[in-house]
Amino acid sequence: MRWGMVIDLTKCIGCYGCVVTCKAEHHLPPGVFWGRGVAGEVGTYPNVRKQFLPVLCNHCQEAACEKVCPSGATEIREDGIVRVDYDKCIGCRYCLIACPYQRRTFLSRETMSKGYYGNQEPTELERKGRELYPLQEGTVVKCNFCMERIDQGIEKGLTPGVDREATPACVNECVARARVFGDLDDPESEISRLIRARKARPLHPEFGTDPSVFYIQY
Repeated sequence: MRWGMVIDLTKCIGCYGCVVTCKAEHHLPPGVFWGRGVAGEVGTYPNVRKQFLPVLCNHCQEAACEKVCPSGATEIREDGIVRVDYDKCIGCRYCLIACPYQRRTFLSRETMSKGYYGNQEPTELERKGRELYPLQEGTVVKCNFCMERIDQGIEKGLTPGVDREATPACVNECVARARVFGDLDDPESEISRLIRARKARPLHPEFGTDPSVFYIQY
């Protein structure tokens, strides 16, 4: 079993819903985003169009971040999810530099001390968020495919990518249904059939990292 995601760029409308949903799901502090949207324009006037590229951790199976981690904090789970053990992370940031996709963030003291309302005390919702999803100052964080949802869902007999409760939040909330999540090792899964039928490709396959996130191109 290897969990992966397909993002259909022909359906994505660039609404940033995935970015906001991820941020809310994990109670991330100001300025920290596990998923981002890169927007730009392609073509030559007057034939110009906007292009939007959602990016997140690619959960590579030959992960550069895992190879350089001196403490073993970054690990590749048996199901292919690349996770960070905050209790092991020493904040050296080698992984941040090694990641060719630049999808990691260091939680500095300044970052962790910021609130959403300036110098005011944290609101009740902010405090509750820190309790529900405790992040640790001095560690590196990134997208984890909502592994808590996946693990808890499987324990209940649910299927990730099929049952909402066991599926990453960004997939659930995509209004254009541009995201599909599932088992890459199952040739008959929806995600595997979609990759074959639409010739989905990962970003920069020349990096040799074997990503688990694929894109359907324009």
